[in-house]
Amino acid sequence: MPSARPRKLAKVPFVELADGRLQGVVSSGSDIGRVYVSSIEAGTYAFACSTNNNRPCGGANGWFCNHIRALIGEAVLQYGGERVARYLKVEVSGDEADAGAVIHAMTSTRPAQGDRSAAAQVFSRFLRHLAYLELVPATAPLPEMQWFPTTRAVA
Repeated sequence: MPSARPRKLAKVPFVELADGRLQGVVSSGSDIGRVYVSSIEAGTYAFACSTNNNRPCGGANGWFCNHIRALIGEAVLQYGGERVARYLKVEVSGDEADAGAVIHAMTSTRPAQGDRSAAAQVFSRFLRHLAYLELVPATAPLPEMQWFPTTRAVA
């Protein structure tokens, strides 16, 4: 599915709506070698943010940190505000479904810190996506993608 609008991958290289969460990887603003794995649960808005080494984010002390805010902003660019709001079960009107409105609606409920246990799975999926970028372009099938249906008839 194409992005709702083009986005820059330097700050938030990976964002997905999966497993009942908005989750992704956000680059550190201060250390080029560090990334944060951030997530927000749909419905409860419980959030988690930690480094790729599972150290808690210093900015997520009861409120959304800058990593969470950046993740929401990029998700709105990737999927559109209405889809992100619907997935997270945030009540905003369709014409107001921008990142600011989604963040405001969630923070007005005072979300709690969530469980960081999903960070390893999210980071692993991000690394798997990066591995595809290192492949030499070819038309041969990839073994791990064999389960995708083909469009041509098999004789």
